[in-house]
Amino acid sequence: MAHDNDPLVRAVAGRIKADLHHLTPTMTSMFIEVIPEFRHDDEVRALMVASTESNLTAILDMLTLAIGIDDITVPPAAAEYARRFAQHGLPLEALLRAYRLGENMFVQWTMQLLADLNPATDVALATAARIADIVNSYIDQVIEGLIDIYESERRRWDARTDAARAAQVRAVLDADDLDVASAEQMLSTSLRGWHQFAMLWTPLGTRDPAGTLRAGTALLGAATGKTPMTVEVDDHHRWVWISSVARPAPDTDELARALRSHPNLSIALGDPATGLDGFRQTFRDAHLARAVALTGPRGGLTVHSEVALSALFTERVPAVHAWAVRVLGALLGPDESTARLRETVRVFLDSRGSYTDAAARLHVHKNTVHYRVRKAEELLGHPLGERRLDIEVALLTCAQLGMPETGDTGRDR
Repeated sequence: MAHDNDPLVRAVAGRIKADLHHLTPTMTSMFIEVIPEFRHDDEVRALMVASTESNLTAILDMLTLAIGIDDITVPPAAAEYARRFAQHGLPLEALLRAYRLGENMFVQWTMQLLADLNPATDVALATAARIADIVNSYIDQVIEGLIDIYESERRRWDARTDAARAAQVRAVLDADDLDVASAEQMLSTSLRGWHQFAMLWTPLGTRDPAGTLRAGTALLGAATGKTPMTVEVDDHHRWVWISSVARPAPDTDELARALRSHPNLSIALGDPATGLDGFRQTFRDAHLARAVALTGPRGGLTVHSEVALSALFTERVPAVHAWAVRVLGALLGPDESTARLRETVRVFLDSRGSYTDAAARLHVHKNTVHYRVRKAEELLGHPLGERRLDIEVALLTCAQLGMPETGDTGRDR
């Protein structure tokens, strides 16, 4: 559709185009000065200049050739620069800010040129508004495409980087003949301090699993006061590795409470250990803790130090169950009342036979503990003092491995 101010629009665009070899460096210099992320090496800087020039040329073509907004696509140089931005881990916000700053500068050039051409005021205002509207429409259209390009490249690049990092971690874990110096070179970090591994996972079907795993990593960082290193195993699993000079001392109580706000997130935490051997051991600990979480009814946080004994039996659950039946007898019944008796006995024995302490931990009256202990002894057929160690181990492993209820727990394995 023709407009009365078309000749003036073309005149302004023509003057900008004639001076483009000066104006492009002006704009790119502004980017470098204002946006720290635009301070690249020579190769990437050349691509940034090409991206800027290609966008300016496309805008000028719209102004002079009546190209419709629906025909606009991201210029190849601009698309490649967005990919490089993603590959270098630079924030998308910085890239989008440059486009808005560039838009503002282009409109300022327009106003200066209109002042030089000195048309009637109403014509100048209408022309400036039209050029600003066209430039804004172009920027909106290109930004929409750039966001898709950037995010796709970020996902692809992260997947490739994480695949390489995961392979390096596995190589260090599996190569028993690897010395510390070689392992450090492979991982590009020191292995001489303390290490603690955590495994994070979400069930299949979780909405936004990447966001959930990021939230879990942030919780671990808050609990340890450290910045964790991460390895994306797949869309639903992440390894988190905490490395520090001092022994990590995560606030596991606070971490467990925080996880209640993330019902689709589970974390298995290995024990802190030192050196290359410790790096391997804490990884194995986290793996074993996760096995307990998947075998039993546990969710949220599973700490290896709390389930280390049960972790030894995750591949022998049927045999452990058969042994527990012999030790506990009717006390292994599947109903809720018998389950309460088991929990009471477990806490009572863990409290060194103190009815008062057990009552406080269970939040019941001391007489209730007396009653439940007597009922449990009736089901056992003998006092708790007989085979006390066997009873404690059986109760602990049954609780942590999800017995007497066996079979699939329904969680992602």
